[in-house]
Amino acid sequence: QVQLVESGGGSVEAGGSLRLSCAASGVSFSARCMRWFRQAPGKEREGVASIGRTGATNYADSVKGRFTISKDNIENTLYLQMNSLKPEDTGVYSCAAAYKYSGCTSTPEYWGQGTQVTVSS
Repeated sequence: QVQLVESGGGSVEAGGSLRLSCAASGVSFSARCMRWFRQAPGKEREGVASIGRTGATNYADSVKGRFTISKDNIENTLYLQMNSLKPEDTGVYSCAAAYKYSGCTSTPEYWGQGTQVTVSS
């Protein structure tokens, strides 16, 4: 059974930092692209960052230079380090696992429940 469990969300002031974690079970990071998404109130969900099977990363323009995605293949944990946070980064952040051996732009197969991030000005 696949489980993706996010943690690390919270409330911070603008300019602050948070580190999100996604503990995964039942999926192999070496076989799947892993991604972070976020959904702000009243907006569509958007992809924030992805990390491919071999470690290649990609970021949305809005977070480039501020967010860093990483993974621990042994602990099967995905991370998102978020620095210089802005109010517009507020939303529910979810991790997701792509289908096995598919690209990072494909619709994910598995989703976590999400963790709330709130950035105040």
